[in-house]
Amino acid sequence: MTTIPLQSAARRPLMPVLAALSVAHLLNDLVQSMIPALYPLIKEAYQLDFVQIGLITLAFQVTSSLLQPLLGYVTDRRPWPYAMVAGMCATLSGLLLLSFAHSYGVVLIGAALIGLGSAVFHPEATRMARHAAAGRQGLAQGVFQVGGHIGYATGPLLAAMVVVPRGQESLSWFSGVVLVAMLVMGWLGSRYSALRRDQKASSDHVEEVADHGLPHGRVLLAMSVLILLLISKNGYTAAFTSYYTFYLIERFGVTLQLSQIMLFLYLVVGAAGVIIGGMIGDRIGRDRVIWLSILGSLPFALMLPYADLFWTGVLSVVISFVMASAFSAILIYAIDLVPHRVGLVGGLFYGLSFGLGGIAAAGIGALADQIGIIQVFKICAWLPAVGLLTFLLPRGKRHG
Repeated sequence: MTTIPLQSAARRPLMPVLAALSVAHLLNDLVQSMIPALYPLIKEAYQLDFVQIGLITLAFQVTSSLLQPLLGYVTDRRPWPYAMVAGMCATLSGLLLLSFAHSYGVVLIGAALIGLGSAVFHPEATRMARHAAAGRQGLAQGVFQVGGHIGYATGPLLAAMVVVPRGQESLSWFSGVVLVAMLVMGWLGSRYSALRRDQKASSDHVEEVADHGLPHGRVLLAMSVLILLLISKNGYTAAFTSYYTFYLIERFGVTLQLSQIMLFLYLVVGAAGVIIGGMIGDRIGRDRVIWLSILGSLPFALMLPYADLFWTGVLSVVISFVMASAFSAILIYAIDLVPHRVGLVGGLFYGLSFGLGGIAAAGIGALADQIGIIQVFKICAWLPAVGLLTFLLPRGKRHG
């Protein structure tokens, strides 16, 4: 079994590396978030139904979800720091295909290529964040993921400001974002290579091994529970990221631009939630954060379908903030169960996150075609109740 060398916990987290990872995550997810932000435009241009819209998300998410665990497993054995740069080449190709697509099939291919870039990025970036954490895993994941949340929130806003009024081809203007991301990832690759050499040569070099003492069966049970929690979280999130704009337009008759701004508010608030939740998790344990994050959002989710426009906006922001830290807590909890497989676990859970989101988006789209998007939001509001399964998880370590 391979092991992951870490810095001594006595040293401080490498904030320049974590900040660069956050910037890279921001740029990567900004491009990704352009896809759902363009759905109303693409739906009208190609005369698509909700199922076809969901299949675009599925093409992106499944490509990413299938490859991430495989790439994570491979890089656990042989880390490849510059893999992220290669992945962004696929992202750039997908972005250009989406910009100049003249058929629905080309749109699907472009979305799949962007998913490929994401599949390469996340496992290696997760490993880098863990190496640079110096024992502050919640803080490190919070800093890393806050960039992703900001990028994913900014994408729809930029799409509303640039792409919606100027047309699909203006999406190619964001190729510069991809090129900047490649430069940042190149620097990270060189910095990470040097970090690994220093760690292997240092006297405080340690190998991270599991210290929870749990039997193999209990570890598998905990992993299964974490996956079910991820299903509930991503199923509910998919309703927002893919269909919140349609819900607002149909229920309240708002403009496309206003719906995109409200989606931006929902997404950007998650950036604050993820870093605060990560820091709290370092002190009170991941299981408690999961309780608060998933189950804590249930009452607000149940109220949202019956609220007016103002309170819909308020409740969506509250839900986003409360639920934001769920993924980082689940991911760190899973890695702590098998810490010698950082790339595999990171790839698996990021891959599951994307894949489940894609499947949920397609399923929600099919259901919306049958019963309407408003009824769908009433049904999805019950998904956070799956958070009750958290009581099956072993208690995490508490810190002072």
